[in-house]
Amino acid sequence: MGPVLEGKAALVTGAAGGIGGAVARAFAEARTRVFCVDRVDRADIDFIGDLSRAEDAERAVAAAEERLGRLDIVFNGAGISGRQLGDGPVDICTEEAWDAVLDANLKSAFLCSKYAIPALRRGGGGAIVNLSSVLGLVGSDLFPTHAYAASKGAIVALTRAMAVAYAADGIRVNAICPGLIDTPMSERARGDAETMARLRELQPLTGEPGRPEDVAGAAIYLASAPFVTGAVLTVDGGWTAS
Repeated sequence: MGPVLEGKAALVTGAAGGIGGAVARAFAEARTRVFCVDRVDRADIDFIGDLSRAEDAERAVAAAEERLGRLDIVFNGAGISGRQLGDGPVDICTEEAWDAVLDANLKSAFLCSKYAIPALRRGGGGAIVNLSSVLGLVGSDLFPTHAYAASKGAIVALTRAMAVAYAADGIRVNAICPGLIDTPMSERARGDAETMARLRELQPLTGEPGRPEDVAGAAIYLASAPFVTGAVLTVDGGWTAS
């Protein structure tokens, strides 16, 4: 994909995370110029902010366009698990968890896209890749975190709506739905004996968690596929196929 993406300008949110970091590295390896955003202060992060706040999202997009000179690709990977805040089944999910998860996972993607669309238009089009989850597609008794599921299901619906709305601008919008991936965010699940015992059934391809690089490969494809928009690409080891 090097020649296709070489010289392009990409904004990657959630770049301090396991998946976001892998996506940023994959774009860099494809010779794409990358601007990394997260709320974690780290040496490899170009902009630190809370992307569920309109002013931070607007400033992040503006800073990326100024630094890179244009914007061709947006990877909306910022997000959290709200389990520690009280996410769970609807009847016990706390309002704090619901609001925090929907803000971090859904509102951030909305706001970054809102401010990135004009920049992508100025560049003659481009690609937005949104990070969803298999839990946005199917229910799970093993992962009964309903705020998280709602946020990721909404990402799928938002992706499809945006794909139609901005097709005439040459802006492609697609989503990735990973299964259980080996990242810091999934540490609790990977340390749970019941979860790991059932992973052979859930992800029958390997019976193991996927790698962040698996998701990054999907992001590279969606960022470079000129005739693909509105797609929801599962990277789940067969979870949603069974």
